[in-house]
Amino acid sequence: MPVSNISTIGLIGAGHIGSQLARLAVQHGYKVVISNSRGPETLSGLIAELGDGATAATAEDAAKAGDIVVVTVPLKNVPDVPVAPLAGKTVIDTNNYYPERDGRIAGLDSAETTTAGLLQSHLPDSKVVKVFNHIFAADLTTANQPSGTPGRRALAVYGDDADARATVSALVDEFGFDTVDGGPLAESWRSERDQPAYVKPFDKDQLTAALAQGKRDING
Repeated sequence: MPVSNISTIGLIGAGHIGSQLARLAVQHGYKVVISNSRGPETLSGLIAELGDGATAATAEDAAKAGDIVVVTVPLKNVPDVPVAPLAGKTVIDTNNYYPERDGRIAGLDSAETTTAGLLQSHLPDSKVVKVFNHIFAADLTTANQPSGTPGRRALAVYGDDADARATVSALVDEFGFDTVDGGPLAESWRSERDQPAYVKPFDKDQLTAALAQGKRDING
């Protein structure tokens, strides 16, 4: 049963993670409006697979249409994410920092911010929630299990707005994963690339322990 007050999920980004989340959303009865950087016409194959519940659109229109919106783009493209239509909305951030792709980002190299913090700064009137960044895309539709399954895989959820974190946690649970409430975005580095929790198939207790073991290195 879809999470209360969410009927349409907008996706800005249709790569590995975005397309998998679109599949999960449609499977659970949500409408999906999905975009990429190359134009809606390039998504015809994915839309045909997803069926009547899915529509291809521009990033602007996906942002407008979604009751909740997923931003899943290369970190270097965050400045291109539309701002005005996301004001007041909960925005899920799946992004990771890959300097070889994104270039060096001083605020991340100096540990002054996080990948989610960058998106939150770009979207000052949105409620950014970090999740789905520390799992391989393929695992989203193969490692998910019903609620209550022993040893169920868990994902960390971060956000500065507690209500937004709770809403996203309910969605993650519906999609097949337990959650660990990681607290504010400032702590979201604990699930970023190269941390002990990154892309490991941990259950809730194991993930909680791995997050606590994280150490933040300054790369410069």
